[in-house]
Amino acid sequence: MFGLIRLPILLLIAFIVGVFFERNNQREACGEIGVWESGICVTTEMPND
Repeated sequence: MFGLIRLPILLLIAFIVGVFFERNNQREACGEIGVWESGICVTTEMPND
């Protein structure tokens, strides 16, 4: 019975850790091309047409 309760809790924890891990990767990638402000990557360069 405890296994049925433990599984959703562990899945939720793994999901939350994955979200924070990916946000950290995005923040580091943004540091190379722009500035991270309020959860959004802001760049000053215009894309090439």
